[in-house]
Amino acid sequence: MSKAAPAKKSAAAAPPPGCTLDINDPQVQSAAIRIQASCRGHRSRKELREKGPPRVLEPLKDVVLIEGSTAKLTCRISAFPDPFFRWSKDGKELRDGPKYRYVFEDPDVVALVVRDGELADLGQYSINVTNPFGQCSDSARILVEVPAKVQKGPDNTKARKGTTVTLTAEIMGEPAPDVGWTQDREDIEEDDRMFSEIGSTTTTLPIRRATPEDSGKYEVYVENSLGMDQSFARVDVA
Repeated sequence: MSKAAPAKKSAAAAPPPGCTLDINDPQVQSAAIRIQASCRGHRSRKELREKGPPRVLEPLKDVVLIEGSTAKLTCRISAFPDPFFRWSKDGKELRDGPKYRYVFEDPDVVALVVRDGELADLGQYSINVTNPFGQCSDSARILVEVPAKVQKGPDNTKARKGTTVTLTAEIMGEPAPDVGWTQDREDIEEDDRMFSEIGSTTTTLPIRRATPEDSGKYEVYVENSLGMDQSFARVDVA
């Protein structure tokens, strides 16, 4: 019995038009040279980065944080192999979490995001970068701006004639606010008997040797470039 002749292998299908490269084409050769140069440059940059400790390429910059908003400190670091990053505030390490987030935007850019800004976030922030070849660091400040506000106003007060009445209010604001007191909507003319005292978080208005004429509606007001606030109290002297 004769064996059947082996089937002929079909020729490979021709590539679709426009999908072939002519290695003798000058444009193709030029592109190949550019790709090779790019690869050599990448290897060269990698080798250079491996030879030294981390370096700060673009430093941190001071940031202004508005109360209730988010601030972001960003810098560019050159480091290879992958380094260890540590952020701190006023010398105390900050843990990555809901309040502070470590962000890596690309191989060289790192950032710290500070959420829910408040006055307590004011301070000096630092980044420390370490790899087997050494370390580098940089720092910047977060400046917090808070609208002026009266956190707790003065209490209504009843007093006897001749005693001392002291009205006290808790205040805050950054920049530090201007503070004033009025009686029945008129500015108080201060003297050694009635004068205001202003601290960083409180303001007081002592009224010495109180008289019935000191009775009335007292207002404390605070104001800075971001806003103003006020509070009222009633004083009755008999």
